[in-house]
Amino acid sequence: MENSSEVTFFILAAYGDLGKMKYFYFSFVLLLNLTIIFANITLISLIFVDRSLHEPMYVFIGNLFINELYGSTALFPMLLLHTLSDTHKISRAFCVLQVFCLHTYGLIELCNFAVMAYDRYLAICHPLHYSSRMSYCKVYSLVVFIWVFSFIRFTVTLSIQLRLPLCGNIIHKVCCDNYSVVKLSCIDTTVNNIYGLFGTFLSVAVPLIPILYSYAKILRVCFKSPKEAQVKALNTCVPQVILLVNFAVSGAFEVVQNRFDMTHVPQFTRNALTVYLLACPQLLNPIMYGVRLTKIRTALKNRLFPNSCAANTK
Repeated sequence: MENSSEVTFFILAAYGDLGKMKYFYFSFVLLLNLTIIFANITLISLIFVDRSLHEPMYVFIGNLFINELYGSTALFPMLLLHTLSDTHKISRAFCVLQVFCLHTYGLIELCNFAVMAYDRYLAICHPLHYSSRMSYCKVYSLVVFIWVFSFIRFTVTLSIQLRLPLCGNIIHKVCCDNYSVVKLSCIDTTVNNIYGLFGTFLSVAVPLIPILYSYAKILRVCFKSPKEAQVKALNTCVPQVILLVNFAVSGAFEVVQNRFDMTHVPQFTRNALTVYLLACPQLLNPIMYGVRLTKIRTALKNRLFPNSCAANTK
């Protein structure tokens, strides 16, 4: 039996032999990564410098963009490296770091959606009390809570995984994830599986309850409001709902892929869906909020074309 101390690296077997196509994949992934970095940094900077966007909703959106950069940093450098590499080896230390970053990225994303849903609930259902209930102190406290809760929640899961002795080092993924490492254990992993399912339920249930409650209340108010108020409310909520559904469906596939035998699905398809799960929100979020939210779109236009906007106001 191979001792865990002897497993110093893992092999990411999902890459296989890319041949000359690796240069095409590398170029595509690099372009995608640069686009994600540019889009998110642009909107983070815009929210930071434009005083008209110094409101709770945009602070939470800015936090979402920061998390996208955090997730892309955890994924793309190693993805680019292994796309060109012929060995696809990753040290155990880097694998653990990637596991931590990618899983906390997902937790932060879901928790941030929950806080954004709660913010919209207060703004639409309790507009007269919004300023007092969503003070700047509360806003920044919620942002800190999102990150601290996500880090602590997954640290417990990771600490259980790190104590397992491993009898293999081949991971059939394009990146490291917690359950793939657990499956390499030499011993029974019932405790890990039970806590993993409990942790998954906790990670989903805690954000999902305020999300469902908030949007149920918003829909109820919208049905009783004038048409103009309905359109305004839906315009701020639609991007969140679309992005949340996309993230939930992608996340559900990843859970199914980890827990069930998916060998009948082509490896390329599984790889593409894994990258989609991780990369799509990082690109789609800034695009959706940059296009759908009038205030961000207007602020961006004012910064890019100040002379044109000044002429229009005359």
